[in-house]
Amino acid sequence: MKPEVFLMPAIEQAIDQLFPGVSVPIEFQSTRKDFEGDITLVIFPMLRAIKTNPEALGRQLGEFLTQQLPQVSGFNVVKGFLNISFSDAFFIESLKQMHGQPDYGRAESSGRALLVEYSSPNTNKPLHLGHIRNNLLGYSVSEILKAAGHKVYKTQIINDRGIHICKSMWAWREFGQGQTPEQLGIKGDKLVGNYYVKFDQVYKEQQRELIAQGLSKEEAEAQAPALLAAKAMLRSWEAGDDEVVALWKRMNQWVYDGFEATYDKLGVDFDQNYYESETYLLGKQDIENGLNQGVFYRKEDGSVWCDLTDEGLDHKIVLRSDGTSVYMTQDIGTAAQRMADYPDADGMIYTVGNEQDYHFKVLFLILSRLGYSWAKNLYHLSYGMVDLPSGKMKSREGTVVDADDLIEQMVQTAQAITQELGKIDDLSQDQRASLFNTIGLGALKYYILKVDPKKRILFNPEESVDFQGNTGPFIQYAYARIQSILRKSGNTGPVEDGTIQWQGLNLEQRERALLKTLMQFPDKVTEAAAAYSPAIIANYTYDLVKEFNTFYQNVSILGAKEAGLMDFRLALAELTGRVIKSSCTLLGIEVPDQM
Repeated sequence: MKPEVFLMPAIEQAIDQLFPGVSVPIEFQSTRKDFEGDITLVIFPMLRAIKTNPEALGRQLGEFLTQQLPQVSGFNVVKGFLNISFSDAFFIESLKQMHGQPDYGRAESSGRALLVEYSSPNTNKPLHLGHIRNNLLGYSVSEILKAAGHKVYKTQIINDRGIHICKSMWAWREFGQGQTPEQLGIKGDKLVGNYYVKFDQVYKEQQRELIAQGLSKEEAEAQAPALLAAKAMLRSWEAGDDEVVALWKRMNQWVYDGFEATYDKLGVDFDQNYYESETYLLGKQDIENGLNQGVFYRKEDGSVWCDLTDEGLDHKIVLRSDGTSVYMTQDIGTAAQRMADYPDADGMIYTVGNEQDYHFKVLFLILSRLGYSWAKNLYHLSYGMVDLPSGKMKSREGTVVDADDLIEQMVQTAQAITQELGKIDDLSQDQRASLFNTIGLGALKYYILKVDPKKRILFNPEESVDFQGNTGPFIQYAYARIQSILRKSGNTGPVEDGTIQWQGLNLEQRERALLKTLMQFPDKVTEAAAAYSPAIIANYTYDLVKEFNTFYQNVSILGAKEAGLMDFRLALAELTGRVIKSSCTLLGIEVPDQM
């Protein structure tokens, strides 16, 4: 029972009776902690239509509500704010309603479908810490949108062609001596990534030799034999050379297998994979259509451009003079292809780092000018980079933080801290391994997702596994504590609603505060979906856990003496656990029954 929804009809009735024919905005906000009340009606916006003293209007409305609604137990007016208090009966009824909804917090179907793109890696290296943020954001936003009532299709485009792929291929052919992931006992994406680094080492050494022979830096970069060989390999691939294509397929499959293993560890998945090797020719027909419509213009050299200066941008090339595509061409065609593949979708969210802000601004404008109605529903989920205390990562130099290595480090850190706390003696070895994995990944995911996507992150693995403060393990521990309480109570299933036993209970302030926080959950899901921000769910969950811990420390659950009170508190604890679990599920985080 949302307080705003409950109060709205009575306030509208009060305005109609007290000020006939007047229409005013009705705005609520949370009551400040230093004031008494459960919800606050903001009076100031009403004064545009009702010419009176704000305190007087607040008192008139407060008196009307207390007379008409037995659930309103009192009110006070502070300047232009009417602080409204509810009776215990209101909160008891609210718990019954929330507790009786198995999917509390999830909205009914909106009938809307959306595509969400995330991950989209290159097949020349394994996934790294930056990819982890991308994957966690995209997956969590997808789950939040589902909870808000939308149908979601999760997609990625795998960048499996281009000069960077050929660099790894050339280096493996030159120096690999036929090595395979199976022979070396390593994941295929790591093996391919090693040869991407090897290429860069050879390339730089060749540049130094050419510079020593008298070439300029720019000349050496362009004429280094390794780069020329990689470019030749790319031309052979585009020409369909059997040997090069076979090598490309073999090495890419190594990477695909490696990616799948990492995705499985992270707990993310996709409904549809797109491959750049299959989409890089898409978009040319859109360019031709756009030329006929006047969306684009052709320069004397044959290249095709879009003039976006009226939007405060510049001229953007969409087709080279030799007729080959640029990335913008591909993205135009891929967007159109996706929307054709999913005709019930009317929009798409691209999860891509903020270094591509300009690119997506241009892409969305061009798609709109091409007449695609769904272009207005495209959104770039732009996120900041992830840094480490040691500085920025560089793939070519091999200084990235490998995703698999980081996950393993998180699990090991969780194991060390959990064993130090010494509360898992009764768990089997398999149960312990599962728990360490749950805690380690929960710590990693929460630490990244609690930050607003637009902000840059300085990631500290040790700090993220702290069992105190705004961390994943802190939240997981609260859930495990609730399950322990329920086990001790003898309840093996859902706590039954005490329809009769709860009547007339006198609630503690901490019970009311916890209930008010629980009531916010559906709105937080809606808010997070609208903002494409898992941080809203993460920080709400932290606030909920803090509220529960205060309740737990100040109110006895299993020691309650009054008839029906223990059942009420157990139901309250159980609902809190359910909301914690639901919130964590939206973040891709598992919660353990015991820690």
